[in-house]
Amino acid sequence: MNQPRRLGTPLSPSALKVMLLGAGELGKEVIISLQRLGVEVIAVDRYANAPGHQVAHRAHVIDMTDGAALTALIEREQPHLVVPEIEAIATPALLALEKAGKATVIPTARAAWLTMNREGIRRLAAEELGLPTSPYRFAASLDELRGACAEIGFPCVIKPVMSSSGKGQSKINGADEITAAWDYAAAGGRVDAGRVIVEGFIDFDYEITQLTVRALDGNGAPVTHFCEPIGHLQVHGDYVESWQPHPMPPLALQRAREIARTVTDNLGGLGVFGVELFVKGDMVWFSEVSPRPHDTGMVTMASQRQSEFELHAKAILGLPVDTSLASPAASTVIYGQLEQDAIAFEGVAAALALPGVDIRLFGKPQSFARRRMGVALATAADIDRARAIARQAAQAVKPVPA
Repeated sequence: MNQPRRLGTPLSPSALKVMLLGAGELGKEVIISLQRLGVEVIAVDRYANAPGHQVAHRAHVIDMTDGAALTALIEREQPHLVVPEIEAIATPALLALEKAGKATVIPTARAAWLTMNREGIRRLAAEELGLPTSPYRFAASLDELRGACAEIGFPCVIKPVMSSSGKGQSKINGADEITAAWDYAAAGGRVDAGRVIVEGFIDFDYEITQLTVRALDGNGAPVTHFCEPIGHLQVHGDYVESWQPHPMPPLALQRAREIARTVTDNLGGLGVFGVELFVKGDMVWFSEVSPRPHDTGMVTMASQRQSEFELHAKAILGLPVDTSLASPAASTVIYGQLEQDAIAFEGVAAALALPGVDIRLFGKPQSFARRRMGVALATAADIDRARAIARQAAQAVKPVPA
């Protein structure tokens, strides 16, 4: 039986220490939620002054795909919990540390290892758990990719086995597009740039993220909670808008939650899981799962009584959670638009003057044209109105040279 974690005082011998591996905008919000509970937080990322670095008690910059460097840092800091917040991590090092009793990984080292690349989680879902998925093949060369596409047929979707936020992902309609898709996948993959997954294209009605929370009940046993389904719009595999709740037929929602429960029960541990699903009518297909808060779930900062970040913090500490909806809401990404360091933003006051709007600027030290630099949030009586207001708010915020 598990017990809630004993909370102490940061920067003292009683401190409960949590290390975040990944300190982007999602990690930053988890850090803030942990600090509200008196947790001492160490933020780690591959570049200096990442958003989470700016709010953590301590910050480190390392290559998290370097197993030796990652192991040395964890052994030096000795956190009570290690919380991966991105995929590009040397997960074999986490497996070894957990096996040796030197680290407790959230949700588990095995979950981090399986989900760090699409091959591990797809084989688990389809081949071991028997969940419905699109047809798929893996390819480690351009010739193998041509063969895989011929077997799957067109249109199909090609993705690096490991990438984040849709990077390197493309939908192709014919053989003449294969070489460009291979090159794009190689450029977008964070670690294994030479291996891709080819997925048959499902003619779905919409995609959802089913946020699934594993937390302890009053007896110390893991129990599964579900948030209302989140709808989202993606461009080139990258989230642009999300809204909650997304309307679904009762049978489709039941099937979505059965799939989410099956995969998260297998992965185990505690915390938030972002389960991505395709839906057509009452049919539901598993797509991917992230064992951590999900980018489309940023809408929960406006829509839910406890955001996905609060839910993650409370769940991993063994505390009660509340997944109830507070209001229909939507989120829209604010892009950097500029290629330079330390940009500024105008129009924030105009955005905040709109009804039900809040703005989050992430504080990323470097801007790119398509880099997420912030998000506009809006609550309203229904999701259509919330989406319209969130888009208007995002458009009002103008990145400008510093």
